[in-house]
Amino acid sequence: MLLVNGEPVSASPTSGSSRGGSGGRELVAALMGNPGLLAASERLRAEPERRISSGPEEEEAARRHVYVFQREFATVDPARVELVGTDEVTTCVGVVIRNNKTGMTSISHMDFPKIVEGGLKQMLYILPEGSTANRKGIPTHYVAGYLRCCISPGSNSIFVETSSGAVSPASFEMNSRCPDEIVRRIRVSVSSYDPNWQGRLLETYDTHSDAFQIAPACWMPDWAEIASSLNQLSDSEVLLQCSTSPAAEPPHFVENERRIWRYLIENPYWQDTFPKYKPRVFHRTSDGRWSRYSTVSSS
Repeated sequence: MLLVNGEPVSASPTSGSSRGGSGGRELVAALMGNPGLLAASERLRAEPERRISSGPEEEEAARRHVYVFQREFATVDPARVELVGTDEVTTCVGVVIRNNKTGMTSISHMDFPKIVEGGLKQMLYILPEGSTANRKGIPTHYVAGYLRCCISPGSNSIFVETSSGAVSPASFEMNSRCPDEIVRRIRVSVSSYDPNWQGRLLETYDTHSDAFQIAPACWMPDWAEIASSLNQLSDSEVLLQCSTSPAAEPPHFVENERRIWRYLIENPYWQDTFPKYKPRVFHRTSDGRWSRYSTVSSS
């Protein structure tokens, strides 16, 4: 059960709500229509963005953080991670759930109604560890890129300080969206066609080891041909044809799309990216960066 200010939030049942993602759509609508969450969203939107970068000259550079892309989620332990966040939330919904007793914090970037119910279950799976049931529930925040039928833009970014639960808007620099940025972006596109990810958020981060485990996704070789065709479009055509919210996209949107397409052209076979359908694993180094090691030889 989800509680907002101590009150339960539930979707209004309708006929056929269990099919076609309607249940998830109704749950999102219930959350987005909740007065308490709307008020919190307005306060969040009014706050200045904090810049998050992995560069040594930046104010947040030394702080250990985890970033999630679209359709990803991560649950972090405050003993290991100081900040967790996401951005580029345009027509998507960002959700944060935090256990006040343990400080364990889960964040997701949901982009499709069919993943809402399953995604919330994934987020809640680890959160209760290390504590007894909390009668007051687990605090939930959401940030919606667009409210009121995509007419009024809201906040499109969020980060959480895990020690306190403080929530603020954030601007994540390119070097802070690590590790494995391009592969993770590609998973967003191809996972819709991968039956292993139907109705689920993409697994990305291992809570207990503080390691990124980029779970595999597969794609057909013809994605390279599709990518080559899309790469011929002009910048304005890319924006109009590849975005659900062209007016709200960040300046680097088109270049990011082209980087994805170049990767698919150069790597048409998913087996080259995910050998033996194994995850791509990255561990945090002593200086806070990420280092990959191969798991191909493991059983």
